[in-house]
Amino acid sequence: MFNKKFVNLFIKHYLKYDRDNPFIFISALLAFLGISAGVMVLMIAMGVTNGTQEEFTKKLFVMNYPLTLTSYDKQALDNKLLNKIKQKYPSVKISPFYVTQMIAKNADSVQGSILYGVDFKKEAQINSIFAKAYNKIQDKNYSKFSAITGADLAVVLGAKIGEKFTIFFSQQEATGFGTMPLQKRFKIVSTFKSGLSAYDKGIIYTTKEGFAKVLKKDLNYYDGAHIYTKEPMKIIDGIKKLLPENVGIEGWWQQNGGFFQAMQIEKKALFLVLLLIILVAALNIISSLLMTVMSRRSEIALMKTLGATQKEIKAIFFRLGLIIGILGMIFGSLLGLFGMWLLTTYNIISLPADVYGTSKLPIDLPFSDYTQIIIGTFIIVLLTSIYPAIKASKTNPLKVLRNE
Repeated sequence: MFNKKFVNLFIKHYLKYDRDNPFIFISALLAFLGISAGVMVLMIAMGVTNGTQEEFTKKLFVMNYPLTLTSYDKQALDNKLLNKIKQKYPSVKISPFYVTQMIAKNADSVQGSILYGVDFKKEAQINSIFAKAYNKIQDKNYSKFSAITGADLAVVLGAKIGEKFTIFFSQQEATGFGTMPLQKRFKIVSTFKSGLSAYDKGIIYTTKEGFAKVLKKDLNYYDGAHIYTKEPMKIIDGIKKLLPENVGIEGWWQQNGGFFQAMQIEKKALFLVLLLIILVAALNIISSLLMTVMSRRSEIALMKTLGATQKEIKAIFFRLGLIIGILGMIFGSLLGLFGMWLLTTYNIISLPADVYGTSKLPIDLPFSDYTQIIIGTFIIVLLTSIYPAIKASKTNPLKVLRNE
């Protein structure tokens, strides 16, 4: 019969500090601290990785919308098609646009950018950053040649709100001496700040009427349309069926697929590398238990001669390893939570906002990631506890007691 009281008694005995063999206790303590440190580091690292990924996702949504329609023909994307999409999916919000590359110039400052011609009100409904800039416009009776630029672009051009700057287009216009690039003066009515310098320097919005006037566009047809929906992955196939062959649709996950795939691979690689820290720490469990077995061989032999079963001996050392590992996991989890609280509460690590999109270290550890950490650590602890337990259970009492 399996005697639980006997097993628990000897587990408590072996967990105590032994003056005759202090290194065994120190080795067990190092295993406990190593697993705790490994769990803590893994929690913080995974939290930072996941938080950074979410922060980048938020920033990418500023100019990368849930769904984007692109016209490959001048007369393919019109209001009739947009209304058809709206009728089938009433919850979606659509902002049609024109787009072109151009050069912005003011005085001696020059900057290459992308110009969007949009309906300011519709764009504000699907773009929170643009909405803030739109709400800051003091005179709502702005002209069709008004522009909302990134704050960084306005600084580069040296132009303030209310001032004008020149846009040079790639199209040519005839002059008395030949041809020259088409140009037009636009007035800055507001600026936006997305938190990403590449966007704040590279994007300008103007009215679709002004855009169509300068580039002679038909107001009934568009270059594309941004679609906002909370469930883009569910409706993208349905919208695709409504589109003609010369109109394409793309989701935000497709536009930045390589970037997010790279981040996922990096996250998995980081998890596996840091899990090796726990593996190295868990090796101390093996060494600690094996030293305990070797130093307690006479006790084990005596227990077996007094009737202790092989199963009971195995359970003592197996549970001993599990206790060290599980206590290390619990203590490491507490340290990890404290470390994440410390990093999120106090600005200990400051990041360049123009590179990472935020100056504060973003940390977010989902329960699924924490579960993976605990499961991975527990499996390692489980495996490292098996061999010493088997070794102890196979102790031959005749050989051991003959030499005593």
